[in-house]
Amino acid sequence: MTKNELIYFHKSLQEALNKPDYVPPVEKKNIYLYDKTFEGLLTVVFETYKSKINADIIVEKKNYQVSFIDEAIEIKTDIAKAERVWKGLIAKTKKTAADMVYHVYLSGMQGVEMLIYKYMRLVFAENYDVSVNYRNETVLEMKQTQRTVLREAHRMFMFVRFQRTKARIFFAPIQPVYDVIPLIGSHFRKRFRDQLWVIYDTIRDYGIYYDLTDVQEIKLEQKKYSNSSGKINASLMEEKEEIYQILWKNYYESINISERKNLKVQMQFMPKRFWNYLPEKSRDI
Repeated sequence: MTKNELIYFHKSLQEALNKPDYVPPVEKKNIYLYDKTFEGLLTVVFETYKSKINADIIVEKKNYQVSFIDEAIEIKTDIAKAERVWKGLIAKTKKTAADMVYHVYLSGMQGVEMLIYKYMRLVFAENYDVSVNYRNETVLEMKQTQRTVLREAHRMFMFVRFQRTKARIFFAPIQPVYDVIPLIGSHFRKRFRDQLWVIYDTIRDYGIYYDLTDVQEIKLEQKKYSNSSGKINASLMEEKEEIYQILWKNYYESINISERKNLKVQMQFMPKRFWNYLPEKSRDI
């Protein structure tokens, strides 16, 4: 390096040190706020097209942290707008592909709103059925998420255990990873059409009740069951119910071959997180 080059280098360095630190401008994000309902999410999609303002973040209103940089856009659920989006989705793909959107929504996983939004933008932008384009990362993630939700719903068919009350209503508590209550009602209605029953999600605090005619969503005001074991209060339990539970547990233990016991395989088919609500695995019976 020559003397002149060295002088120029030191001069440039000094000028750089004397200048204030450069702070790049912060990019404003469009944050859509909604009520956490599926219809609300579809309304958000509708409004993004109507306003031509893309969503950078979609979040439940009560979880939104106020930002002075980003723009918050609150959306009120509109059933008519939601139906238009839903019908448009079916028209662009097919009913089973549209159902995938609902199934993914039921996962409740973090960021599910943006995943669905990106997928729906893709559906409406293309002229072919994108639901089978698994080379696309968004489509693949949608399909994988749907499978996990449907797998959890299927497990409810195997691990739901009813308890009979004095009112002759069969009560079954569940603790699913995902919100599968909307997916299992039709199965149990067909399976137990001549019985009054309630299936209640103790995590999300709501369930479904079948009155021999219709299946309707309910929320119990008084929780007369144990959240840890799922057992209903003794004052509500039908007199012979506990005897039936003992008989069921004895049957389960009698067909078990202790020499072939394999807990690892057992937990693959009967995950341990279900054991609390299974009388055959209860220590209190």
